[in-house]
Amino acid sequence: MLCIKNGTVHTVADEKPFVGDVLVAHGKIVKVGSNLAAEADKVVDAAGLHVYPGLVDCHSHLGLDGYGIRFEGQDYNELTDSLTPHLEAIDAFNPQDITVKMAALAGVTCVATGPGSSNVLGGTFIVVKTTGERVEDMLVKRKSSMKCAFGENPKFCYREKDNASRMSIAAKLRGMFNKAIEYKNKLEAAGDDISKKPAYDQKLEALLPVLSREIPLKAHAHRADDIFTAIRIAKEFNLRITIEHCTEGHLIADALAKENVPVAVGPTLGHATKFELKNKTWDTPKVLAKAGCLVSIITDAPVIPQQYLALCASMAVKAGMDKHEALKAITINPATHMGVNDRVGSLEAGKDADIIITDGCILDNNTNVLHTYIDGNLICKD
Repeated sequence: MLCIKNGTVHTVADEKPFVGDVLVAHGKIVKVGSNLAAEADKVVDAAGLHVYPGLVDCHSHLGLDGYGIRFEGQDYNELTDSLTPHLEAIDAFNPQDITVKMAALAGVTCVATGPGSSNVLGGTFIVVKTTGERVEDMLVKRKSSMKCAFGENPKFCYREKDNASRMSIAAKLRGMFNKAIEYKNKLEAAGDDISKKPAYDQKLEALLPVLSREIPLKAHAHRADDIFTAIRIAKEFNLRITIEHCTEGHLIADALAKENVPVAVGPTLGHATKFELKNKTWDTPKVLAKAGCLVSIITDAPVIPQQYLALCASMAVKAGMDKHEALKAITINPATHMGVNDRVGSLEAGKDADIIITDGCILDNNTNVLHTYIDGNLICKD
């Protein structure tokens, strides 16, 4: 049993930190409180240091777009077909890529990673811890969401093939979901009679968990009109949805709060590289949080390297976001966004022992992550 004692503990579940202990056993948090060292056989003294839950990013391409490569080796965009819901991130994630270890050492312990935004339907994301030799051992969730994309990316990537307008994107989505409903109805009507079942369709089969609301649509949308189109289509088919990037979210914050849709904001650091990003601002997380939205801050790694997730939150604080809201936006909110908040995102008994120890406030740019624990195991630099 491990005890991290005498640190300034930021549970995230509580707004105010306190000086205390975190007790860990078998990869789980057993207790958070005071004077717990006597129950442990190994003690780490964190006096003068800060103790946080591991950081969480709900939108990344970590492990699918490797370090030091350009075209050879990237596996996050399938450019032969604009409709690929049957693709799974688990089949492209590379645990040995150096960026995974870099993320862990910077305190990012859990991420959702998957297909990029070239396709109208891109495939399923996975949720993984940032340590391990094979992806199966790193999984928190194999299928966490179904990626879809609105706006300029699908238009640009497929303008010479079959998709040159926003109308086409919406029409393709409606067409696929209507086909999936028909496929589902035929399967249900056939029951156990194999002779009456429709021919297996890999793409439509992949959409069944979306139709049954087991997983949400993960909708890439920057512009306000694209965000509303994504929500409109989700309502038409009674689907769960999350909004990814949400660049113009600050322009429609009250409406988004009424929709009660989780929003992931970013990548905000960097140049506006296309016209649908012209309203990009660090004000967005603050405005959305004040409106009452569930706000996550994301890197979209490697657009912003995964290890700079905390830096992104600090930039939001500099723009006026409440510090506790910013901390939630890189811990419990993305965990909730991904549907894994029962395991990660806060320091509470029963949750995974994903813990980081820092020499200052995680939202200060000069703070260093000294130790990272994932499932109670110390991540070593070598």
